[in-house]
Amino acid sequence: MAQHWQEILPVDQYSVTASGLLNDYDRKVLTFLYQPLIGPVCLSLYMTLWTELEENRLWSEAASHHGLMTIMDMNLKEIYNARLKLEGMGLLKAFMKNGEEGRAFIYELQAPLTPEQFFLDGLLNIYLYRKVGRNQFLRMKRFFSIKKNSGAEEEYVNITRAFQDVYISSASPDALKYNKETADDLGAADGFAFIGRQDAEGVRLDDSFFNFDLLTAGLKESLLPGKALNQRVREAISNLAFLYGIDAMQMKNIVLGALSPENEIDIEELRKAARDWYQFENQDQLPSLLDRVQPVKHKQEPAQLETQEEKLIHYLETTSPRQLLIDISGGAEASKSDLQIIEDVMFKQKLLPGVVNVLVQYVMLKTDMKMTKGYVEKIASHWARKQIKTVRQAMELAKLEHRQYLDWAEGKKTQPARGNRKPVRKELLPDWFEQARKGEIDRKPEAADEDFDFEAEKKQLEEELKNLK
Repeated sequence: MAQHWQEILPVDQYSVTASGLLNDYDRKVLTFLYQPLIGPVCLSLYMTLWTELEENRLWSEAASHHGLMTIMDMNLKEIYNARLKLEGMGLLKAFMKNGEEGRAFIYELQAPLTPEQFFLDGLLNIYLYRKVGRNQFLRMKRFFSIKKNSGAEEEYVNITRAFQDVYISSASPDALKYNKETADDLGAADGFAFIGRQDAEGVRLDDSFFNFDLLTAGLKESLLPGKALNQRVREAISNLAFLYGIDAMQMKNIVLGALSPENEIDIEELRKAARDWYQFENQDQLPSLLDRVQPVKHKQEPAQLETQEEKLIHYLETTSPRQLLIDISGGAEASKSDLQIIEDVMFKQKLLPGVVNVLVQYVMLKTDMKMTKGYVEKIASHWARKQIKTVRQAMELAKLEHRQYLDWAEGKKTQPARGNRKPVRKELLPDWFEQARKGEIDRKPEAADEDFDFEAEKKQLEEELKNLK
């Protein structure tokens, strides 16, 4: 798996451009609406790149990433991870070319959504609400809203003149001189483009994680016309499926519930139906970023899922950490403290969801189904340093370092007095771990230690003490 130093080096050059003019209002949107989601490091990187653009210009001079590290007082890994988050949030596009002098990058800043687009997005607004809470969310809505003129404009009549009412056009002999050269003069010169602004695209999700074929097949049975699933509706379905963890079969019922009498899908009704479904399933809670699953590029190659290990890896890659905790608890909702531990691991240690799932399963079975914060963070820190990105890598490392992790766990407990010793409880480990070490000969002495009868030893020592007396 590629590490950050394989993707980017301090000597690599970069230039900054923008998809259009950025203004001061964009800064307010980024600060108040995006910063709670992406964090201050990402915002700092965006602002630094923005500052490199000259006033009213859309290109900066080339510079090295080492200079960017110096300006931001950050290492290259932090800058690279912040760049990826900006890309995922739709705020940055990255382009690369390999030349004789090394790699060169272009970072194209994307304009943020307008406040109206953000608050009606259906994805980012839900995450913001969950992140900052109701009071702060309503405060942000007031900040970016303006009071309407309460119907007073209805008392006025529009008397604005049209263009043709003010100006006249008279043909002249010069008009006949219009030719190809004149047409070229009216457009932008070769190699130039007019300064303007493109519409913000916002967050774009890959359709590959959602099974549209299964959804379409189910909707055909309900005689829904295919044209109802236009591009806007498909994007909305992708966003809602990602946001609320809805599969194709559940989405079918939600889509049918949002149908209008004209057999068209009302996107607002679709969002409301999806939100109501999620809140009904989760006791009126709204989702957070903990509901995301393993990214496609870090999943294993598609297989037939014939072995138990392949099935387990597929489950861990397609399940969110929050859902895994629910499954482990037999359907009970995860506690806030457990979710906070997982959230800290994902955002501070930068572990991917599938890797976190392996960590959760391993730790909970090793600690009698308890989420011990210190133990989780210690292993997570080790995995972060080892740059673990896939479920299989995490499972292999857990097998390899099992004895070390066992020492860490026992190091946190106070050793009991010799006379009060109890039989050692056999370790609980995930099935994938036990299957992996069935054929290992060097584990046999450890198994013998686990079967050692301490009660028999205790009685023997007591008899020897009596004889001594």
